[in-house]
This record gives sequence, C-alpha cells and structure tokens, in this order.
Amino acid sequence: MSLAFLITTLIAVATPGTGVLYTLSAGLSRGRRASVIAAFGCTLGIVPHVLATVTGLAALLHASALAFEIVKYLGVAYLVYLAWTTLRDKSELVVDTSPAPTSARKTVVSAVLINLLNPKLTIFFVAFLPQFATGLSQMVMLSAVFMALTFVVFAVYGVFAASMRDRVLARPRVMVWLRRFFAASFAALGAKLALT
Repeated sequence: MSLAFLITTLIAVATPGTGVLYTLSAGLSRGRRASVIAAFGCTLGIVPHVLATVTGLAALLHASALAFEIVKYLGVAYLVYLAWTTLRDKSELVVDTSPAPTSARKTVVSAVLINLLNPKLTIFFVAFLPQFATGLSQMVMLSAVFMALTFVVFAVYGVFAASMRDRVLARPRVMVWLRRFFAASFAALGAKLALT
C-alpha cells in the first residue's frame, strides 16, 4: 500500500459530500451515538460498490450509459427526498439518552442508501483502485482501508457535531437555520449529481 493511495483516499473521504452531511446532521440532531451509527451506515454502504468492482459489475455500470443514468437518478431522487424530509422536520430537539433501536436501524438504512445510490463511488472504485491494485486480494485490502478511513473520518465529523449539540440546543433558531442548510445542501448535491 503506497503513501499516494493513503493520501488520495484521505482527501477523497474527508471532502464533504452526502455521507459527511448526513453524519453531521445525525450528530447535531441526535447526538454522538447517532453520528457513529450514521458513520457505520455510510461505511456499510460502500460494500456493494466494492463487490461490484471486484466482480466486474462496476465496469458494466461504467460502460452502460442507461445503467449509470438509472443509478444516478435514483441517487438524485433520494437526495431530494432527504432535503424535503429535513426541511419538513419541525420537531423540537431533546436530549434522549435511552437507546432507540428503531432509530438506529433507520439511521443505518438511510446512510447505506446514501452511499449505495452514489454512482460517484462506483466510478471512484473503477478509476482509482486499479491504479494501485495488482490483484484481487490487493483490491480487497485497499477497499478495506478505504472503508476504515471512511468510518474514522465520518465518525470524527459526527462526534465533533455532537459535541456542538448542547450549544445548538440552547439556541432553537440555530437549529432552524441548520435544518435549512442541510436541506439546501442535500438538494444542491442532488442537483449537482443530476447535472453530472
């Protein structure tokens, strides 16, 4: 594993995108536990892209304009849905220390869908990994490193957001503007994806 791979992967993972936004949103609205669960879900959402790359399905998706367009517009639709639900959510934030398995399950499912419906990840794996991997085992190992870095970076983002949560809770107007910001960001990312 080369230093170039690690640096490029770290830059790709740390650059804010839909997964980072979702993890930040989870940390601010539901706390540290939810942010780590969201980071885990986003990482889990990479697995289908890794499997597609290893089995050659990603190359087919890359070669087929129709397949790419279908995945792309499913991703756009999901981002617009996230923007709409974030904007419509008018509930008050309350600190809840009790475990909520349904909420955790919903967080993981949403996070997985965010990365599953992100065609940029597939393109990333098709264009990026083969430059560093000479065989199947090395591709799997590099994919595992990519996933580990994704989880760590996203969890750091989320835990930082959760640490700011008390300050946000003390100012309800800030949360209103943050919800608007996240909704606008999801919509903007959807529009950017649609025009890609």
